[in-house]
Amino acid sequence: MSKPMTAFTTDFQHSGMVAKDLDETIEFYTKKLGFEVAGIFHNGENRCAFLRYGHLTIETWEGEPAPMTTGAINHWAFDTPDIEAAFENAKELGLDFKDTEIQHIDSFWDHGIRYFNVYGPNGETIEFCQIVKK
Repeated sequence: MSKPMTAFTTDFQHSGMVAKDLDETIEFYTKKLGFEVAGIFHNGENRCAFLRYGHLTIETWEGEPAPMTTGAINHWAFDTPDIEAAFENAKELGLDFKDTEIQHIDSFWDHGIRYFNVYGPNGETIEFCQIVKK
């Protein structure tokens, strides 16, 4: 029997936002707003930065056009300790999948991430992400 997805998550992990200029975005959030750089990672030829203030983490990256408008947040992400169980439950719930299978980026954090995305009722992307602990 399916459960609400909060049964498979532990917390809100991050919000994702495309950067027009990644260096400018990092400088703005760190020097003007006081965020810290939690990590900068390569994803192919592009870079991705995680900027943190308290409990809020913003993932921002280069390599695709930034919307440059209100509503420019790309996705919300939730921590999940068991990506396979979360994926199966999301299928049982009949969620609208953006990804047909669990994705991975090996270059993020120490051992990579595993994730999948679904669409919310307003077309928003909701990510369920497991930071691989190894």
